[in-house]
Amino acid sequence: MSDANVRIPEEAKERLAAIAAAEGLSLRAYLARLADTLLTPDERAARAEEARAALERWNGYAPTAVEEQDLDSELDRRLARAAAR
Repeated sequence: MSDANVRIPEEAKERLAAIAAAEGLSLRAYLARLADTLLTPDERAARAEEARAALERWNGYAPTAVEEQDLDSELDRRLARAAAR
């Protein structure tokens, strides 16, 4: 595996290095672990589609696009209400 140089603000580098050190890792190891635990937008979309397909097979759950939008709006409303507390 080849290394890459990434330019970030010094403050961000220092913060990440401190977080890594607190976990007993080097900054390099911490960033590699972080990259292994996060999903790209395409990976998230694929997992969401797999979950939708599994729900449909399991119990017939197959909301329309309008129903999904309504559910998303309701979730957003509830999250906003909870955040305001």
